[in-house]
Amino acid sequence: MPTTFSFHSTYPQPASTPRISTGMPGLDAVLRGGLTPNRLYLLEGNPGTGKTTVALQFLRAGVARGERCLYITLSETQQELVAAAATHDWALDGIDVYELVNEAGLDLESSQSILHPADMELNETTRNVMARVEDLKPALVVFDSLSEMRLLAQSPLRYRRQILALKHFFANRECTVLLLDDKTSEPGDLQLHSIAHGVMSLDQYVQEFGPERRRVRVVKMRGIQFDGGYHDVRLERGGMIVFPRLVAADHHEPFTSAPQSTGVQALDDLIGGGLVPGTNTLLSGPSGAGKTTTAMRCVLTALERGQRAVYYLFDEGVGTLLIRSRALGMNLQPHVDSGMLELRQVDPAELSPGEFSSAVRRAVESDGAQMLVIDSLNAYIQAMPGERFLMLHMHELLAYLNQRGVTTLLILGQHGFIGEVRSDVDLSYLSDSVLLFRFFEAQGEILTAVSALKSRTSSHGRMIREFRVTPGAGIRIGEALTDFEGVLSGLPTYRGKIAMLAPDISDNN
Repeated sequence: MPTTFSFHSTYPQPASTPRISTGMPGLDAVLRGGLTPNRLYLLEGNPGTGKTTVALQFLRAGVARGERCLYITLSETQQELVAAAATHDWALDGIDVYELVNEAGLDLESSQSILHPADMELNETTRNVMARVEDLKPALVVFDSLSEMRLLAQSPLRYRRQILALKHFFANRECTVLLLDDKTSEPGDLQLHSIAHGVMSLDQYVQEFGPERRRVRVVKMRGIQFDGGYHDVRLERGGMIVFPRLVAADHHEPFTSAPQSTGVQALDDLIGGGLVPGTNTLLSGPSGAGKTTTAMRCVLTALERGQRAVYYLFDEGVGTLLIRSRALGMNLQPHVDSGMLELRQVDPAELSPGEFSSAVRRAVESDGAQMLVIDSLNAYIQAMPGERFLMLHMHELLAYLNQRGVTTLLILGQHGFIGEVRSDVDLSYLSDSVLLFRFFEAQGEILTAVSALKSRTSSHGRMIREFRVTPGAGIRIGEALTDFEGVLSGLPTYRGKIAMLAPDISDNN
């Protein structure tokens, strides 16, 4: 069965504008309420994009409302439709299926036309269709597909007249019609777009690695507003799920912005008093410097305050994280068991950006998460089609989380250990606070330093301090490294007598 997501449109429609569901909550949200009834709509897409699945979901939603539904098919037999529905564990109960043309009728020599009765008498097949519609009086009709109609028409003029005749016929019978088309017309031919009341387009593209990605775009809808652009789609057993593109401006929520402790007093002092709700903090540094451990400490402190948290793991396994948390004296397992902490391991090759943002929305709006961690951005970047889109997507996602009062921690691994260190992408300008971790050499030992480079909400400490993770004692932060020069370069010069943190000495922090 498909994963269930709840989407709520922030644009309520006037009471005088009735809507009907498409059978997909995500698509209804994109349409800001659904489809206007008694209109003719076009659903286009190349073969394999999921048109038949969408059509069946549309009709099944009508059956659930107690409406009469009709599926007129030129491209598939009833047995093929039953088999297609069975792949989603569906039955066609309540849906009347009518095969418009048999094998003989598909012969080009039998010149069939569907024209208005005032122009020409309809042939026997067309009269049967009209008779079936008149007899059943369906509220919803799917016509699959127009590519066969285009083939039978044999000329663009006759084809356009056929579609216009269909539109006129159905308009006088108070039914909502969904026309399916596999885009076999000449490139740039927009005749169907001009005739239809609304147009939705399904698309599919393949990356160099990983599964194909699907998306949907509402091309036009007369008389109603909708969310434009591409929206990610997942087609799975149980139907199609649409993940509306996140628009941060639609999700303002009041919240308090008092700083909250990280659980380490010295770290609170370094970042200006603690983590502020409605802000995001970037933890940047080389692998092994302590970024994930710092995030775990912040999450555990939030959980101890009674806040819910969600932790997205792109690199590390859930089991590994739980083992590490126990070893450091920051056991997260009880909070996972209680449901206050959700650990979600994410495969970036399988996850589209839209699906991820929808999962974040569900965690915040449905589950009440007040702290969120993305660990790490390096793997998340690989799920994006390009760096430019990463920036736009992260801007919307972080703006959304900030406006909902969520405390967000972003972990960004950097390449290199000592000396020159670089990042895949610079997200510092999107971050409200930045914590920088660095390795440095001192007295024949590799040590770690931490510093706060940025804070938009408060005055932060600008000193560079030693950072150490001790099993059982957790995070410890030492005095400012005032007697060192060149710590951030990895090769400092020692000019004083500042004592380093001992690995076996516990700290009240």
